Amino acid sequence: MITTKYFNYKQIFNLAGVHLIWLTAWCSLVAVVYYFFQWEWMIIPWVPLALIGTAEAFYVGFKNNQAYDRLWEARKIWGGIVNSSRSFVSMLYAFNTEQGDQQNLEEIRKKITYRHIAWLYQFREQLLVPTEWEHISLKRHIGALNVKRHRLIKAGFPDYSRTPIFLHKYLSTEEFALQSSYRNFATYLNAQQAKDINALKNDGIISDFNQTQLQACLNQFYDFQGQAERIKKFPSPRQFASTAFVFNVILIMLLPLGLVNEFAKLGHWGIWTSIPFCVVIGWIYIVMELVGDYTENPFGGLMFDIPMLSICRTIEIDLLQLMGEDNLPEPIASKNGVLV
Repeated sequence: MITTKYFNYKQIFNLAGVHLIWLTAWCSLVAVVYYFFQWEWMIIPWVPLALIGTAEAFYVGFKNNQAYDRLWEARKIWGGIVNSSRSFVSMLYAFNTEQGDQQNLEEIRKKITYRHIAWLYQFREQLLVPTEWEHISLKRHIGALNVKRHRLIKAGFPDYSRTPIFLHKYLSTEEFALQSSYRNFATYLNAQQAKDINALKNDGIISDFNQTQLQACLNQFYDFQGQAERIKKFPSPRQFASTAFVFNVILIMLLPLGLVNEFAKLGHWGIWTSIPFCVVIGWIYIVMELVGDYTENPFGGLMFDIPMLSICRTIEIDLLQLMGEDNLPEPIASKNGVLV
């Protein structure tokens, strides 16, 4: 997540600066050919080009709205996890019938709370596994560029790749060893929570009503997990994403063919003036396309995504304090305007 007040020029050029090179070359080529050869046949009227630009603006706007909806839904999911986690552990430490095996109660509470913290980090790790349509999975130059961005983020946050250490810290040795046996280890951890809470009810330590409330919280975690997995595993429809890209390319290819003739009406110097204006207009459409393209995958592990590590750490600190522990980890702070 970008934490600076504005999307500054460094971040903009990091996102779309490379496109200025080929865009400037194409606009300059059209201007040079028109100036020296006066090929009137290569010029297209401005009116149809304006119509294409208007249609593309609406299309890209629709795509960006859908991408923002995916991002905001992902953030609401993790906000729900924060609230439900606090409620879950608060109830866990509040419910007690003063019956059954009270000596073992504190150890059970600690085990369940620790397992929930482990669930948070494991769930985050599962969401970070790249899918074939995410930017980090692309081939050649673009894929290498996003891999580099991802490595820079990981290098800036030492805790980014320490999920196995956290799991070993908060899970028993037996449970930690089971990680490789389950394809969805987060689901397994939540299922174990239900078994332990049901055991508390069977032992008379909590009432049936208390068990129902705690299980309702666990069901919410299943819901949040499923909602996040739906966003992760179902991409924004490719027909919308691909056609918006294709139409953008067509518009940018046609743009200098329409602009150069309009600026030529100002004189020979107007032909050269068309180059910067053409570059700016084309680059605006490119940036709009890229903003929607990167926003549609909120769990991709790049700077545009949900700061899951920071959220997990916030929950971890809150739950450890509810348990009465003093040795708390430091919150995750943003670095270079990025929070993960």
